[in-house]
Amino acid sequence: MKKIFLYILAGSLCFSACKKDDEIETYKEPEDITVQNSYDDQAIKKFMNENYLDAQGNIKAFSTTDTSDDNEKKLIDMPYETLPSGTIYIMREGAQPTAADEPQTIGSSDILTLMVRANAYLAGNTDGNVSFISSIAINNTINGSALPLVDPMYYYVKKSIRTAATTGVAQQRSYYEVEGFREAIQKFKAFNNLPSATPYNLQGVIIVPSRAAFARDPHYPYNSQYSLRNCSMVFNFQVYGTKARSADEILD
Repeated sequence: MKKIFLYILAGSLCFSACKKDDEIETYKEPEDITVQNSYDDQAIKKFMNENYLDAQGNIKAFSTTDTSDDNEKKLIDMPYETLPSGTIYIMREGAQPTAADEPQTIGSSDILTLMVRANAYLAGNTDGNVSFISSIAINNTINGSALPLVDPMYYYVKKSIRTAATTGVAQQRSYYEVEGFREAIQKFKAFNNLPSATPYNLQGVIIVPSRAAFARDPHYPYNSQYSLRNCSMVFNFQVYGTKARSADEILD
């Protein structure tokens, strides 16, 4: 009887230990922000290894069951540039405006018209595996309205919005604008005001680590349901047009 009891006790302890080991730990914000920065950089490289661009420039994940994408080039194997902020941008070959398209320089306070899919991703460490563990949709004109987005505040927030704000933090550009996106998008050229019905051919990708987005600072609620704290951001886009902003809407 005593042996039976000992076997049952040993078995229950083993079950408890296994159950604890199998539990998935939820995200815990690192106390040291440099740890989050390291998570971001590792998760971004993993993302670039696991995704490619399709025939229209959309980011696609490699399939584990379909061999049709086996010859596609990983984002990590495409020519890309890393800016001092840690932001990475990829200019898709054959998708940039040519001389015949009358390419337009993107000014630092311009009104942009974008066909864009923008998502935020939270990087975390799960049992020693660092990756993006959740995603948040910010904009998607490609699968949504199919109409370009005009004047996104994450590029430039106009004066009237800032002056109407009732709190000091909401009067700051950094509350709205994504530093890394601003920095990288100006490396591209815009098309010369394409009609909104023009089929898209996405120009490239901008990947912004959280330190070049909002990090842990207060920010505009681009997705009202979720915070973008510690989130990196990925923009897949085409710049349909750009135009100068009127002087009365510029406040620096």
